[in-house]
Amino acid sequence: MKILRAADHKRMPWKNGGGETVEIAVSPEDAGLAGFDWRVSMATVATDGPFSIFPGVDRTLAILNGNGMTLDIEGRAPALLTTASDPLAFPADIPVAAKLQDGAITDLNVMTRRAGLVHTLVRLEIDGGRTLPLASSTCLLLCHRGALSFRQGDETGTLASGDALLMTDAVGIELKIDGEATCYLASIDAG
Repeated sequence: MKILRAADHKRMPWKNGGGETVEIAVSPEDAGLAGFDWRVSMATVATDGPFSIFPGVDRTLAILNGNGMTLDIEGRAPALLTTASDPLAFPADIPVAAKLQDGAITDLNVMTRRAGLVHTLVRLEIDGGRTLPLASSTCLLLCHRGALSFRQGDETGTLASGDALLMTDAVGIELKIDGEATCYLASIDAG
């Protein structure tokens, strides 16, 4: 298990040059935009416009802050995403245009190479203690709002807002968490 502190997340320009992303984690470590197997990042979207195209990649997006945006995904009806919406999965290699509802938003992106990996992203509302059974080989728990403590075997730690916990070889792990927080769990497996 590895704690990824918010202050250490890597900032980099969007692939299309239209903004900045905050990279939480990527595999392989230090991979660029063309060479990642999987990637978890946050981005602030301040203007309407197209999403970057990532050939052979699947993406799931959740709105973390702001009043939402409508995604016009080729071949689908427009989808309004807000902080209350479930994360939305879609191919990252088809045209997607974003229209903001009322001001800038911050989103969370999970992306995996379709040829070898699959992923899920779920929002978790933590209010007190609970056990989180993990069923994927790689899991990343992002503490979006609030704070929590965790324990798995002899390993313990805390996560504040923006921090993440990266767990590899996580199949069968039971992570004990306690606190008051809104979190997102990304689970990544071989496809």
